[in-house]
Amino acid sequence: MRIKLFLSMILSLLLLSGCGYNQIQITDEQVTASWSEVLNQYKRRADLIPNLVQVVQGYAAHEKDVLTRVTEARANVAGMKVTPELVNDPDAMAKFQKAQGELSGALSRLLVVAENYPNLKADAGFRDLQAQLEGTENRITVARNRYIKAVQDYNVTVRTFPNNLTAMVVGAKPKASFQVENEAAISTPPKVDFGAPAAPAKPAGQ
Repeated sequence: MRIKLFLSMILSLLLLSGCGYNQIQITDEQVTASWSEVLNQYKRRADLIPNLVQVVQGYAAHEKDVLTRVTEARANVAGMKVTPELVNDPDAMAKFQKAQGELSGALSRLLVVAENYPNLKADAGFRDLQAQLEGTENRITVARNRYIKAVQDYNVTVRTFPNNLTAMVVGAKPKASFQVENEAAISTPPKVDFGAPAAPAKPAGQ
């Protein structure tokens, strides 16, 4: 009896290997690794924001609405419960993407407003933070694109025959991805009409 059970287990393993089981596991790991890098870059951006807000506030403290929106958007992102299971939940992924998109929009507006303050633009600390932020945004784009590709490969694997049969057996389902077009629309810097520019505020403490 034990021999038969052992042989049937071996046969099942061989059948699963031949029907894409290993490929499903490989692509699943690629999705997990890519997702971790996305989160890492988003966290790096969030970590830069408090310092950026502090520097801008020193020159443009009266831009309270812009500064508040950035702070609130960051708080919304930080308050989200992000788990590895999020990639398997389209609704949760959509909420995550929306929160990150709102933060991108708030940051874009902050940088547009900063253009109205020559002293702020000349501040070495601000220039350094702006460069770091721009570099992080580029890394986010690269990491997100890699994640999208990893999810595409995984979803194709679990949906195509004969892998889809193995996927049903092991419970492997398609994963959620980013909606690139929507994210790009949310992240587009808004047009700002300052009218008559206000006189640049002096740095705090001067």
